[in-house]
Amino acid sequence: MFFWKTWKALRDNGVMGINRRNADYVLKYNKRNLYPVVDDKILTKERALAADINVPDLYGIIDTEKGIGQFSKLVEDHKGFVIKPAQGAGGDGILVIGDRYEGRFRTVSGKIITLEEIEHHISNIISGLYSLGGHRDRALIEYRVKPDPIFKSISYEGVPDIRVIVLMGYPVMAMLRLPTRQSGGKANLHQGAIGVGVDLTTGVTLKGTWLNNKISKHPDTANPVDGVQLPDWDGFMRLATACYELSGLGYIGVDLVLDEKKGPLILELNARPGLNIQIANDAGLTHRCHTVEKHIAELKKTGRTETVDERMAFAQKHFGKPVFLSADEAPAEPEPTA
Repeated sequence: MFFWKTWKALRDNGVMGINRRNADYVLKYNKRNLYPVVDDKILTKERALAADINVPDLYGIIDTEKGIGQFSKLVEDHKGFVIKPAQGAGGDGILVIGDRYEGRFRTVSGKIITLEEIEHHISNIISGLYSLGGHRDRALIEYRVKPDPIFKSISYEGVPDIRVIVLMGYPVMAMLRLPTRQSGGKANLHQGAIGVGVDLTTGVTLKGTWLNNKISKHPDTANPVDGVQLPDWDGFMRLATACYELSGLGYIGVDLVLDEKKGPLILELNARPGLNIQIANDAGLTHRCHTVEKHIAELKKTGRTETVDERMAFAQKHFGKPVFLSADEAPAEPEPTA
C-alpha cells in the first residue's frame, strides 16, 4: 500500500519514469533513422557547424591504425586537447590533456602519460572498446574547453556542463552537472558528479543532487551550489532550442559547456536523456511536456509554427518556477518497470 501511495504521489506530481519516457517521448518523437546524428559526435559536430552553431574546434579525426602516426602533428600547436570516441557514451574513453611535461603529456588530473600510452588509447577507441555496440570507431581530437572562472568554487577539476531537455524544440528542464573527486573530474552523474537544477527563466542554480541524495554544498569545495547565476543564460537556451532543427529529433538532451573565451558551446546530443534531472530540479517532466504538447496542438490549428526565439520565450515563461516535491518523493527510478 505504501508503494502504491508513493507511486501515485509521484505520478500526480508529474514525475516521469523510464517506461513513460521511452513509450511517450523517445519512441514517439525520435525517428530511428536519425539516431546516428546524435550517437556519432562527428555527425553532430558537422550538423552544428553547418547550422552556424558553436562547438569546440576539431583538430583532427583518426580512424585507422595507420592514421595514429599523424597524432603528434595534429596536436603540435596545442598544449591541451581532448581525445574522445565518436560513438562513445557516458564519458567513457574521453582523455583530457591539460599540458605538456618533459616531452610527455599531463592530464587535467595531474597524471603524466607518454606518447605511446596516448597512441594505445587511440587504438582502443578505433577498435570499438568504448563505442555503442562495440563497433569500430573513430577518435576525435578537439579543443579542450576551459571552464568559465565562475565554476572554480563549485567544481572539482574537469569541465562542468549543462544538460537541457528539449521537446519538439521547446526547452522543458535544465541542470548543471559538476565534476567531483569521486567522478574523476567527469560531469557524469552515474560516476559521482553533482546534478544541480537550473531555473529556465533566470539561469540561477537551485539545490543539487549527489548519488541520488539532495545536497546544498559541493562535497569537495564545501561551497554552496545553489544561487549561482550562470552567465549568458539566454545564449545557452538559444543553442539548446536550435538543436531541434539541427538533429530532427523531437526529444533530446542537449549538453553544453561555458568556455571562458568562446562562451556557450554544444558538446553533444542525447536521444535517450536520463531522468535524474527531475531530482536535481525537485520537479517532474511530465506536466511540462504536456504543456508543450498542448501548445503545439493549438498552433497546428492555426497552421503556425514558432521560431527559435519564440519557443525559447515560451519555455522561459512557463517553466521558470519549479513545482517542488518533498525530499522523500525523489527515488532514482520513480516508476515501476514491470
